[in-house]
Amino acid sequence: MAGAMQLPEIRSERLLDNLSTALLVFDDHLLLQYLNPAGEVLLATSAGHACGKSIRELIKNADTVTEHLSSTIESGYVINQRNCRLELPDLRSVIVNCTRSPITLPDQRNGVMLELRKVDHHLRIEQEEQLITQQEATHALLRGLAHEIKNPLGGLRGAAQLLEREITDPALKEYTQIIIGEADRLQNLMDRMLGPNDIPRMQSSNIHHILERVRDLVRVEGDDRLTIHQDYDPSLPELQADPDLMLQALLNIVRNAAQVLDGAGDIILRTRVKRQFNIGNRLHRLVACIQVIDNGPGIDKEMREKIFYPLITTRNEGTGLGLSIAQSLISRHQGLIECSSKPGETVFTILLPLDSK
Repeated sequence: MAGAMQLPEIRSERLLDNLSTALLVFDDHLLLQYLNPAGEVLLATSAGHACGKSIRELIKNADTVTEHLSSTIESGYVINQRNCRLELPDLRSVIVNCTRSPITLPDQRNGVMLELRKVDHHLRIEQEEQLITQQEATHALLRGLAHEIKNPLGGLRGAAQLLEREITDPALKEYTQIIIGEADRLQNLMDRMLGPNDIPRMQSSNIHHILERVRDLVRVEGDDRLTIHQDYDPSLPELQADPDLMLQALLNIVRNAAQVLDGAGDIILRTRVKRQFNIGNRLHRLVACIQVIDNGPGIDKEMREKIFYPLITTRNEGTGLGLSIAQSLISRHQGLIECSSKPGETVFTILLPLDSK
């Protein structure tokens, strides 16, 4: 097989650590010889446990896959295939695009390298990129709008103050106070729409300590009908974050869940570590996954698509700024918030890189 790659050519640690593609290397007996970190995530097993096993032990519907791998070794050609369904031992079913490439193993035996890319993985990246772009565009629009509003607003307030000095009738002064009060209210609204402008003070932060503080604050604001459960991953390392900004972002999300439940229901605070995980189109070695889950009525699809836009709310008394500000604060940590919902379960997922410099 003149066209086959030598295995050492593909075994650069830096390359493999940054591959979002699952990479499996089989020998000519279709026994697994190598599995990269992304492959461990896909198969939900470690390389140490999987290596040496046959393709049939790793994939339940292995008959077709076995035939394709064998033909690749025999023909020496690279073969691409789209939308392949793999049935995994843990009863999961995944749709992948796969590339089969003939290789030569270190002992000069023929082998085959199988590259697997989850189809829904690419869709998720596209959706996240769209969400990030929309959030950046919305923030830029708001900054321009706030600038245009704040200048005449300041002039209006100043004119009302000057007018108040010239009049002596207390009844008329009441009207100038209304003008000044409303100008201040609109100024405050503009500031809240833009969110904090301070540069984040990054430091090593324990996300569980922050979540516990959020939990205490929301419990004090609610009543005994609201229960907040903890499901923390003790292996989650500390992350570089501004504790105050992170507290505000998480508090906005948990408060939103409590308000949706009208003070009666269950909220779960869950943390997990994800490995070789993309946020947008950037692959991170480690990502903190923080979920706020409530058992409320759910959010319909139309509202989910615009829930992070400012001034969008389903509550008459709400400002629609809490989730928009939370998304802005998380994005300043190179992270992202996602939302999925169905009746009885709404999940806000906060993704934060753990390998940021």
